[in-house]
Amino acid sequence: MKIFKLDRESVRRGMWLALVMMVAFSETRELRAQLAIRAGVLHTMAGEPIPDGVVLVRGRTIEAVGKAGSLVIPEGYRVIRARVATPGLIDAHSAVGLSGMLNQSHDQEQLERSAPVQPELRAFDGYNARDPLIDWVRSLGVTTLHTGHAPGALVSGQTMIVKTHPANVDRAIVNPAAMIASTLGPGALAGEGGKSPGTVAKAVAMVRAELIKASEYARKRAGADPDKRPARDLKLEALTRVLDGTQPLLISVDRHQDILAALRVAAEFKLKVVLDGVADAVLVLEAIKASGFPVIVHPTMARASAQRENLSWETAARLKEAGIPFALQSSFEGYVPKTRVVLFEAAAAAANGLSFHDALASITIDAATLLGVAHRVGSLEVGKDADIALYDGDPFEYTSHCVGVVVSGVVTDQDPK
Repeated sequence: MKIFKLDRESVRRGMWLALVMMVAFSETRELRAQLAIRAGVLHTMAGEPIPDGVVLVRGRTIEAVGKAGSLVIPEGYRVIRARVATPGLIDAHSAVGLSGMLNQSHDQEQLERSAPVQPELRAFDGYNARDPLIDWVRSLGVTTLHTGHAPGALVSGQTMIVKTHPANVDRAIVNPAAMIASTLGPGALAGEGGKSPGTVAKAVAMVRAELIKASEYARKRAGADPDKRPARDLKLEALTRVLDGTQPLLISVDRHQDILAALRVAAEFKLKVVLDGVADAVLVLEAIKASGFPVIVHPTMARASAQRENLSWETAARLKEAGIPFALQSSFEGYVPKTRVVLFEAAAAAANGLSFHDALASITIDAATLLGVAHRVGSLEVGKDADIALYDGDPFEYTSHCVGVVVSGVVTDQDPK
């Protein structure tokens, strides 16, 4: 009888193979999920709310949507019930996953201060998919994040769009390079040691100079003679994508004079821009509307001080009234727990001029449209990602709880929050 001896390396390889097979099997089980979500009121955001509505989920996507009775739940589907169901919520601008909840230096990746202009930095490379803050916002219904470097540098880096499950950025990613984030106003000034920019005028001049360099770089890189093409430059490559519209420029700006400066730069270089914050929006509504740019509104509950001294809880309602497309955000919070929650932001906006539908749209379908991901998320429609938030009452009522979350067909949370 032949005796086989296993050395340590063989055992290690065998264990690794078994682990890979277990993960693959687990993912296959997720893909084969069959769910029936039944809600007393189903807000699809693709039409009128459906009383006693049903969403059928097969695998990662929505298989059918309709009213109970007319839509038969197939045998073998797991039925989950709730009083209210909505599309998974979308946070239109956040720093979650980079600004760790511990507020300690080792988990603060949200801002690189070594230079004022660094568009080549990718949030994708610094994102911590296992940060507990992600689990927390997801437990309240947030299934998609537009996150990245925080406001505070002239050009701070590239943002990303990611699902709040699974805890693996390569599997959760929706768009690894969504926008390039910048800040215009007092929040982006160096303010000490003679470093630039020291004033807003200097900041605008620096942005214009870098865009001119990027335009020249793109022209030379496209030249017919390879020997005369400049070497690759990651910073200028990123700014080239701003110039050609591949990546919109997300400009965090609050004061009315800074908003107008941002619009002038955008017009000069024909940029695709998303305005972020805009605490002074009501003072320049006509200019914002004329630009055609959408707005990611400052957090409703942010502090009204410094450049946000004119902040109003009614900003979202005023933008809606003016016909300016917008979405809501949690934004970056310097103090623990390092973020707000868009569910609460929308509730506050609904209490200050927005209708229930418009407030919910601002964190679902309108946010998805603004971010360019409405083909996947933002509404409950056949073929879209099965991202669903479940509540035991009106989602905007403070006594209600999130009682379940589904992300890409996977039930991630069922403990009331």
